[in-house]
Amino acid sequence: MQQIKVPLLILIALLAGLGAGYLLFGGGTATEASEHQHTGESTDSSGTTWTCSMHPQIRREEPGDCPICGMDLIPQSEMASNDPLNFEMTREAARLANIQTTIVGESAAESGTALQLSGKVQVDERRASSQVAQVPGRIEKLYVSFTGEQVYKGQKLAELYAPDLITAQRELLEAVRLQEVNPKLAEAARNKLRYWKISTEQIDEIIASGEIQETFPLYATESGVVTQRRVAVGDYVAQGEPLFDLMNLSTVWVVFDAYEEDLPQIGVGDRITFSTPAVPGQRFSGRVTFINPVLDKDRRVVAVRTEVRNPNGKLKPEMLVTGELRAAATGEQVALTVPKSAVLWTGVRSVVYVKLPDTDIPTFQYREVELGEALGDRYRVIDGLEAGEEVVTYGNFSIDAAAQLNNQASMMNRDIQIKGAEPKEEAPDYRAAASAAFKQQLGAAIEAYLRLKDALVATDATAASAKAEAFTRQIEGMENDNLSSDALEYWRQQRGALIAHSKQIAEAEAVAEQRTQFDFLSQALISTVKAFGAAQQTYYVQHCPMAFDWEGADWISDAKEIRNPYFGDEMLACGTVEETLTKE
Repeated sequence: MQQIKVPLLILIALLAGLGAGYLLFGGGTATEASEHQHTGESTDSSGTTWTCSMHPQIRREEPGDCPICGMDLIPQSEMASNDPLNFEMTREAARLANIQTTIVGESAAESGTALQLSGKVQVDERRASSQVAQVPGRIEKLYVSFTGEQVYKGQKLAELYAPDLITAQRELLEAVRLQEVNPKLAEAARNKLRYWKISTEQIDEIIASGEIQETFPLYATESGVVTQRRVAVGDYVAQGEPLFDLMNLSTVWVVFDAYEEDLPQIGVGDRITFSTPAVPGQRFSGRVTFINPVLDKDRRVVAVRTEVRNPNGKLKPEMLVTGELRAAATGEQVALTVPKSAVLWTGVRSVVYVKLPDTDIPTFQYREVELGEALGDRYRVIDGLEAGEEVVTYGNFSIDAAAQLNNQASMMNRDIQIKGAEPKEEAPDYRAAASAAFKQQLGAAIEAYLRLKDALVATDATAASAKAEAFTRQIEGMENDNLSSDALEYWRQQRGALIAHSKQIAEAEAVAEQRTQFDFLSQALISTVKAFGAAQQTYYVQHCPMAFDWEGADWISDAKEIRNPYFGDEMLACGTVEETLTKE
């Protein structure tokens, strides 16, 4: 009887751990997750969309609990980061994951003397923008009417009566009527409206209704505060004429005055902590990003600039601030180290999560670092971290897993970091390390992928979900016993990305979301085929330059003929053959 108690306790602990993982990451089936996704953006009467910090695919019209993990929903505007390296969590989520952090160090710089500086908040000149009229016309309605009003990207600014658009609509309807005779004329008429920033949905609505719209809405292309309103109702504007001047205050400059005798103690990258009487009891921090090369001859000071995130708008231009810069002490620098518990290993380079300062929502940045030798329970940092940064030492696996589920940069999902930011890395050559059996299994996975691609060509969301599930099963069933250590590590990275994106396709209800995930899936599969070989079949890497607002996207085909999975019948033959993948 005594021998049974220990395994029973272990079983209970395992079940508890699985239950906690389910609550944290939403361990429901693909069907359950898809039931809570929406193809469009739904908002409450105040224009707010409510979402979950751990499961951003959840969209609700009103506050409540996440149907997957049970946490409180938050306004989507509080999770507005578009940076795939930054993963945001609510404080409740951070508590649930038991996130713990520590300051990176130690460094001799921390024992230096403090330099007192004064300055003021200024606007970031790089974030200024003007909202212009894309077509000439008359302002019929104005939805932004005063200086200082906050404008968000995509918000409707005005209604415009544009005779040129009316003429273009007539041309479109006539071209559509004759498209069987001259299909190129219809596409040219569509493109003419697209050049004037008329969306594809609006063009389709015009064609479907057969009626000409007399006025068109103008939408904000950037977020910011209105600093100057240049038009009124009834004004006639020319193409390209500014309607409003905007200034985005989500990031601001804090400019300090440094006396010339203090300049030897200040360098780019030094951290300055500061406060302002307008926000009592709170301290902010930023790093020196620019030191003015010209001295103010009257005041004998040099402007020292920092950049500070300002998501809640507490820091306003012209606020006075007082800051403190801790100058480095002389003497030998102590090696910069990071706790071993903060490091997630992913091959040659390693990953840590850095907690970003001065954020209303706990935000953790994916960071690849280069490490040196072990020093007790710590590693020496060669590159990627600086003294004073705060790294996650407990709960980093939870953050990484959640980031992977949400299609953000993670150990197994590096393509999201690379896409749109840097040129793609060349795939390594592991063809000699891959057995014939492995290549045969990979070939079967490619065939499953091709059936998924065909479903997206047909714009069939239901079929795409089913084909994505079949692809997932194929990848999960692949054996890799014969791969070398390096090849196995690379395969595990690609396998994680392939499974994550195929599951997202299976769970998505909207074809648009499926196509977004298909782009990432294709990137990972192309890298895999290049690394391990294409067995006996020849495949073609094809490219559509117009996908995702001209960002472009690739896919694999077994035929040279173009059948575009990102547009389907809308632009079936759009694309070119970029590469040929053979067994050699």
